[in-house]
Amino acid sequence: QVQLVESGGGLVQAGGSLQLSCAASGRTFRSYTMGWFRQAPGKEREFVALIDWSGGHTSYADSVKGRSTISRDNAKNTLTLQMNSLKPEDTALYYCAAAPGPIATTRIDAYNIWGQGTQVTVSS
Repeated sequence: QVQLVESGGGLVQAGGSLQLSCAASGRTFRSYTMGWFRQAPGKEREFVALIDWSGGHTSYADSVKGRSTISRDNAKNTLTLQMNSLKPEDTALYYCAAAPGPIATTRIDAYNIWGQGTQVTVSS
């Protein structure tokens, strides 16, 4: 069973950048599709980005496309989300999540392992 711990959140001004990291424990990290999700106060949790087990396929929400890059290092059991040109509407609690199997999906219910989240706050 994989366990996930996020880090890298913080307070940043609009236009700035942050790199979120997710450290995974367990030998089976490479077998999971990995995703980033976020939840703003009063809103539902939403998909941000995903990467398949090999790193060969990525997908992004329209709201972050062109400003964010997801990557993984299976040798180091790490997942990263680089976010640039941050906007106040990017303010949310960001979660790293794992979905078993090779099918890369944006469906939240496919992800059965979650981290505790890292807060990103973007000031205007």
